[in-house]
Amino acid sequence: MHVHRIGVVAVMLLFALRATAQSPEWRSADPEYEWSFPQDHWPHPGYKTEWWYLTGQLATGEDQTPRFGYQFTIFKIGVLPEPVNSVSSWSATDVLMGHAAITDLSTGQHLFSEILHRAAPLLAEFHEAPNPRIARALAPPGTSGDWTLDWNGAAFDFGMADDTQRFSLTLATRPEKPLVLQGPNGYSRKAPDPGRASLYYSFPRLDTGGTLRMGDSTFVVQGTSWMDKEFSSDPLAENQSGWDWFSIQLHDGRDLMLFMLRGQSDEIDFAHATVISQDGRPRYLRAEQWSAEPSRLWRSPTTDARYPLEWRVELPDEEISLYVEPLLDDQENVSRLVTDLFYWEGAIVVKGPDDREIGRGYLELTGYGSASRPAL
Repeated sequence: MHVHRIGVVAVMLLFALRATAQSPEWRSADPEYEWSFPQDHWPHPGYKTEWWYLTGQLATGEDQTPRFGYQFTIFKIGVLPEPVNSVSSWSATDVLMGHAAITDLSTGQHLFSEILHRAAPLLAEFHEAPNPRIARALAPPGTSGDWTLDWNGAAFDFGMADDTQRFSLTLATRPEKPLVLQGPNGYSRKAPDPGRASLYYSFPRLDTGGTLRMGDSTFVVQGTSWMDKEFSSDPLAENQSGWDWFSIQLHDGRDLMLFMLRGQSDEIDFAHATVISQDGRPRYLRAEQWSAEPSRLWRSPTTDARYPLEWRVELPDEEISLYVEPLLDDQENVSRLVTDLFYWEGAIVVKGPDDREIGRGYLELTGYGSASRPAL
């Protein structure tokens, strides 16, 4: 759902506290928002948070069984809703944060990298349409070059490198299905209060190819990705502590997006699901029309957070009954730049009642552990 996805940024709010005290209002998600593509793939000034979020599973060579899982995310975090009158070119309205991860499913290795820059000259930039470059930012210290996100006319190309963590991605995508608005007109509610919402769309299936470097080895890879784009200012209610989000690509051609938001006692506070047909038509489900129940917890040796990694999911009206399992337990991302920022983001396999594989996807779990709470 990536209402992260990730709020993730308590530190950014510290930058904003004084500056926003007497500043103009942030923009709120509007259920009557007039979408305009491709322009809406670019940034939207005036919202507190925006992200471009790609996850996928990638194979190498002739073997089409995925060997790698990956995540690549660019966050635009608002510091001011409008530019201030300043002669300094270093005055910024936004901060750019980037997260990237690779999981080698054959070796069990999971690597995570991050960047955090003020959107100012030399450091990071967000561009406007029709510039094909949506965003770019300096790579982590010790690594030359930039992290980049581009619109290629049909979907997204992107690249990152981290020589300290010893991995990189250079990937191009093309849609296998059209984009889908998540919720009526893309208005994705996050709480019973209709004002708590984001504007949200997905590319549920992107044909993906390029190169991936891990350690001393470089691989030509191909596979399928899921892309989410959200922008909002006040999506979460004050009592909400985190969320569980699933993107699932079934082998029969259907796709599922499910999310559940939890209250302070980890009870389900709000839930939504989208079922996307083989030809790309979405159907939106209310909380009472589906269920997801965890069946196994995993405790992180790094943060001591306990994450629910195995789930049973039922969508009776769609005749869907499935089991979600991680392809590796330890796919936790732990920030080195933002104190107490950690979450689980990982590749999953989906099985039917007969234990046969019926799909693949990604699972995101936030707000677990006493210190990790979303800050949106």
